[in-house]
Amino acid sequence: MSPETNKGLMLGLVGVTIFALTLPMTRLAVGTVDAPQMSGVFIALGRAVVAAVLSIFFLLATRAPWPAREQLAPLLFTAAGVVFGFPLFTSVAMRYVEAVHAAVIVGVLPLATAAVGALLHRQRPSLGFWGCAAIGSALVVGFAVLRSGQSGLSLHPADALLLAAMACAAVGYGYGARLSQGMRAEHVICWALVISLPLTLPVTLFTWPTHELQASAWWGFAYTAVFSMWLGFFAWYRGLALGGTVRVSQVQLVQPFLGMLFAVLLLGERLDLVTLGFALAVIATVFVGKRMPVRASVPD
Repeated sequence: MSPETNKGLMLGLVGVTIFALTLPMTRLAVGTVDAPQMSGVFIALGRAVVAAVLSIFFLLATRAPWPAREQLAPLLFTAAGVVFGFPLFTSVAMRYVEAVHAAVIVGVLPLATAAVGALLHRQRPSLGFWGCAAIGSALVVGFAVLRSGQSGLSLHPADALLLAAMACAAVGYGYGARLSQGMRAEHVICWALVISLPLTLPVTLFTWPTHELQASAWWGFAYTAVFSMWLGFFAWYRGLALGGTVRVSQVQLVQPFLGMLFAVLLLGERLDLVTLGFALAVIATVFVGKRMPVRASVPD
């Protein structure tokens, strides 16, 4: 692999590490069914408002140019995926499932991101690459069904929300990576947040918590606002732009393991052998998949 690809993979790993803390921190902010804290809507859109304010200062400080007309539609798709869809679905789901459980579901994200990236950037992964991604994703779905607690082969509603969140994230990642080819990577998420502000701000004010909250809920919210919703994308979109969306997306296969580690350390959740086994099986596919050939992008 070229030095540029290696740099993209390293930046992607930095972004994934930041994102791996998102679910445990969201769990802190939203609470549980028995001890609710913030509402899922407030967490999802409130963190976008905080990140949008930071983005305004950053855009001014870096003298960012206004997006071109042809960049507006991809920015809207990016915002729909990572400003609205992913945060809303995960924030609602995390009240009903533990972060260790949700971390395994995240394992489906590399396949979804690779599929969107291949479509948008006209990349052509080999059959071996798709085979590894499909095996990892099948393991994730199998785990969700096994632990759903439902009768028959069905998903828990929270798992369905998490899978919908993965689809939204993949769309946001794919379009964000495409924008990063012609726009400074850091500016992509900033503009996506700023153009979303007319919707995120009023909803945030309307859903502002009116009851007393634990300090840990505010700490969780602060992390998701500053790191998950903002700084993490600086590294992630730059990594996708340098290393290619299809290739770098497979770094996300380490995210379930990191998410579990953080959930155990921060939340005191229990990690059983079945969960660990599924996670290790999913993670193992990245070491094979990243060695499979991926044809370079076809220029537009």
